[in-house]
Amino acid sequence: MTTTIAPRTQTAATRTETKSPVTGLVVSASRIVISFLFSFHGLQGFGFFGGIDGQGGGVPFGSFPGWWASVIELVGALLLLVGLASRPVAILLSGVMAYAYFTVHAPVGLLPLQNMGEPAAVYSWIFLLFAAIGPGRFAVDTLIKRHRR
Repeated sequence: MTTTIAPRTQTAATRTETKSPVTGLVVSASRIVISFLFSFHGLQGFGFFGGIDGQGGGVPFGSFPGWWASVIELVGALLLLVGLASRPVAILLSGVMAYAYFTVHAPVGLLPLQNMGEPAAVYSWIFLLFAAIGPGRFAVDTLIKRHRR
C-alpha cells in the first residue's frame, strides 16, 4: 500500500503567530513613543536638554562620530516617528546605538549597569525589533503600501 503525503499549505488562520487587530496599533504606538523619546537623545548632542555634559554643552560641529551621530539620531528618530523608510532607518539606528555601546560604554566596564550603556543597548535592540516587525498600522510606509495595492 502506498500513501501520498500532500504538502501542507499554511494559511493565515493556521499560523501560530496570528496577529490580533490590536497588534498594529500597539506596534505603532510603541514606535511613536520610542522614536519621540529617542529624538531627545539626538537633540542632546546639539546642547538641548542639558546637552552631553549636563551643562548645555553640545558636540562640536562636524566632529566625528559625535556630531554625525546626533544628526543620524535626530533625523532617524523623526523618520521613524512618522513611519517613513521605517525598516532601513531602524537598522541604521540599531547600528548607531550598537556602535555607541561598544566604543563608548563597553571600554568603561563589562556590564551595562557598570558602564552606563543600558540605554544604548536597549535602544539598539528595540530598533532591531522594529526593523524585523515593521512600523505597525499607523505609518507612512503602511499608507504607501496600501495605496500601491
